[in-house]
Amino acid sequence: ALNATGKMVKGTLEGDSERHVRSQLRRNQLKPISVDSVKEKKQPAASGGNQPWFGSKLAIKELTLLTRQLASLVQSGMPIDECLQAVARQTRKDKVQRITLQVRSRVTEGLSLAQAMAEHPRAFDDMYRAMVSAGEKAGFLGPVLERLAEYTENSQYIRQKLQSAIIYPVVLMLVTVAIVTILMIKVVPELTGIFIRAQQELPFSTTLLIAISDFLSSYGWLCILGLLVLFAGWIYWLKKPANQLLFDRFLLKIPVIRHIIIQSNTAQFAATLSLLLDSGVPLLDGLRIASQVMRNRQLRQQSARIINDIQEGSSLHNALDRARFFPPLLVQMAASGEMNGTLAEQLRYASRNQERELELQIGSALTILEPLTIVIMAVLVGFIMYAILTPIFNMNDLI
Repeated sequence: ALNATGKMVKGTLEGDSERHVRSQLRRNQLKPISVDSVKEKKQPAASGGNQPWFGSKLAIKELTLLTRQLASLVQSGMPIDECLQAVARQTRKDKVQRITLQVRSRVTEGLSLAQAMAEHPRAFDDMYRAMVSAGEKAGFLGPVLERLAEYTENSQYIRQKLQSAIIYPVVLMLVTVAIVTILMIKVVPELTGIFIRAQQELPFSTTLLIAISDFLSSYGWLCILGLLVLFAGWIYWLKKPANQLLFDRFLLKIPVIRHIIIQSNTAQFAATLSLLLDSGVPLLDGLRIASQVMRNRQLRQQSARIINDIQEGSSLHNALDRARFFPPLLVQMAASGEMNGTLAEQLRYASRNQERELELQIGSALTILEPLTIVIMAVLVGFIMYAILTPIFNMNDLI
């Protein structure tokens, strides 16, 4: 295309057709000379759309920033298409820009913002689109987007909190395994060779250590290969929904993990339902969407029964109580909210209380897990040192 000064420029734009791309160029004060299609890598197809980048997914940070910028622009009174255009210009990430421009293209064709976002379900999930749709219908899209930004930021904070809490024990355990493996393969054979050449009778601990060291030196690569095969088989096994459900049920039988899973899932459920109700989404629709944010499939399956109970005339708090895995405080606050008409607010208080309790539980678990990992490391290294030093002391006694 030619720019305003008559200089030839080249670039890539995404559009539904050649005509659409030419109109975009003219709006940007560019005179199109030639427009050719560019071959792109095929993305996995999904129901609901056939866009080239239909399968793209936004990271939480990207979605939060996009939502925050869009909320500010919408509340300033700008039309939706101009807001989306401004957000696309501000972002430095090609993926975000592509998705935003595609949504803008569909909005300019007459679709609502929620309908345009529905063509990118991996970038904007059901809850997100339901809230945007409710905000558009009620005329409060800006405040709804602000709540969405706060919600995604809070979800990101909780996820980072859980990840940072798990990283230290995992790294410590990996370091322990690495140190013990190096000692067994490199150090122990050098030292035990002295005892073997001296033809000294060795204690059981030293004999066991030598046997383990010889096994790792000879068949260590087979152990690593076996672990990789087991891991690949485990990943393949988990791909089946029935197996995922079995694994989630197993996790709910482990005492400490069970409580953490229930607290985190129900807190997310309450926070999502509160946000949806506060944005004008009907209760049954809100329950359907909120149940999908629960990561544990067993809890998600049981939460589906709540919808059936309410459709049969039950109150929300009674349906939650019959599900049996919701904390009593959440059930009680739901009952209070239904009585005085502040259900969304009460659910929000309950979710915040559960999040605080979850942080305390994770902190308590880490206070036990971290020293336990150190003790395990000390026992392993101590056993190796004992098995090596005992024959040395016996040799000194003989001298």
